[in-house]
Amino acid sequence: MDKLAERRLRRLLDSGQQRILEGRQIGVEKESLRVSPAGSISQTAHPRSLGSALTNPYITTDYSEALLEFITPAFDHTEEVLKFLRDIQSYVYDELDNEILWATSMPCVVAGDDSIPLAKYGNSNAGIMKTVYRRGLGHRYGRVMQVIAGVHFNYSLPDGFWELYREIEEDDRPLQDFISKHYFSLIRNLQRYGWLVPYLFGASPAVCKSFLGGRETDLDEFDKNTYYEPYATSLRMGDIGYQNNKENEIGIKACYRNLEAYIQSLKFAIETPCPDFKKFGVKVGDRYEQLNANILQIENEYYSTVRPKQILQGNEKPIMALERRGVKYVELRSLDVNAFDPLGINQTQLRFLEAFMVFCLIQESPQICFSEREEIDQNELETAHRGRDPELKLRRDAKECSLKDWGMEVCESMQGICELLDKSYDDNPYSEALERQCEKIKNPDLTPSARMLESMRDNGEGFYHFARRMSQQHADYFKNIRLSDQRTQFFKDAADASVQQQKKIEAEDTLSFDDYLKNYFAQS
Repeated sequence: MDKLAERRLRRLLDSGQQRILEGRQIGVEKESLRVSPAGSISQTAHPRSLGSALTNPYITTDYSEALLEFITPAFDHTEEVLKFLRDIQSYVYDELDNEILWATSMPCVVAGDDSIPLAKYGNSNAGIMKTVYRRGLGHRYGRVMQVIAGVHFNYSLPDGFWELYREIEEDDRPLQDFISKHYFSLIRNLQRYGWLVPYLFGASPAVCKSFLGGRETDLDEFDKNTYYEPYATSLRMGDIGYQNNKENEIGIKACYRNLEAYIQSLKFAIETPCPDFKKFGVKVGDRYEQLNANILQIENEYYSTVRPKQILQGNEKPIMALERRGVKYVELRSLDVNAFDPLGINQTQLRFLEAFMVFCLIQESPQICFSEREEIDQNELETAHRGRDPELKLRRDAKECSLKDWGMEVCESMQGICELLDKSYDDNPYSEALERQCEKIKNPDLTPSARMLESMRDNGEGFYHFARRMSQQHADYFKNIRLSDQRTQFFKDAADASVQQQKKIEAEDTLSFDDYLKNYFAQS
């Protein structure tokens, strides 16, 4: 921990406010493919009993009709987050017809782009826009890439913390401006140290050969149906995963200097034509093939590992919400689905991630220069593909360092933060969660990626059969959960209300889709 962070932590600990982090907000979004009994991506529509994918706040779809997304509300404690996430998935299993939810980030057997049904959101302009956006993604990057699943960790600190922190920093700017400034400090450090997330929690060292569709690859062959890399942690975060492939060619990078620079960099990408995407057309005949032919259709197309977020109001563009009300929370997007836990994420992970967020906040966070940006990107890619390789060297301040040494340094710097978080508990759970991650840094065989490959070898199975076996185990787990009548009714009511809300939105539409889209992009 640098001297500035030590001073900040000491001031927080000495503030006399023992539970200064009480009231922080934690939420999770988990994606999961619906898979048919035959073991392929489901071709059925989003189940009607789950409500409207457009308006249900808890159960929606991502790219495909088959790619479910479970969204928890923001809670004060990780225990509440996991309970809600468990209950959502249990409810969904009660509504599925012989399908299972895939237990890994990388998909099951994929029979090319045509096997992936595009998500549909009804006939409203808002619903059509979501489908057109996804159609555009398919043209730009291929549909297969869109069915990789992940877990997003959302985190915000309470106003009481920010008021104390502003006092510690002796900063007299308006509170929201102060908050946005320091969330961007947090984000820059999440990128600097972000390689640690796929190392500790990456669970995609292998992939079904069908995912590559016969394309040439540098990956090794695990068996006749599986590619892998011996020391990989997260191929999802590697160069076969979901990323902005045009970034290096076009030179577009989001700028994290401050909120204004971030907004301007994304606005530029959304408004700048891209010749490669122009070839797909925009409105071809009566059908939109993409929202526009620019570098980004909308902000969400920028697939960063972390995003500053603000809650949207109505049909508001994300960058406009940020410009008007500043940063509300931070979304960490680099988590693989945990194949060894039915929920896709567990308590130990959430506690470590919270401590990691606070560490990144109080640590000194200089601006990211061009050379450091290259180091950040290289470190993420190298960790994704070779994170458990004892010979791997990361780049830090233009010098080489071992992942193990740097990782242990970060964890040692987090001890005081875990002590601060432990003040709300009697059994030091945050310190224990930190110790569990230290053990993984010392012994790479304890990481999920290593455990996955070990399980595949021990059971004589490739990726697909491993993932299907784990998926069935998870299905059995959820089917054995008995939700209370009250809890079941809660999700039924949400589904019913979402259907009515979608109907209301559709009935109130008065504009043509052409005009709706024009007005949406004209927001300023």
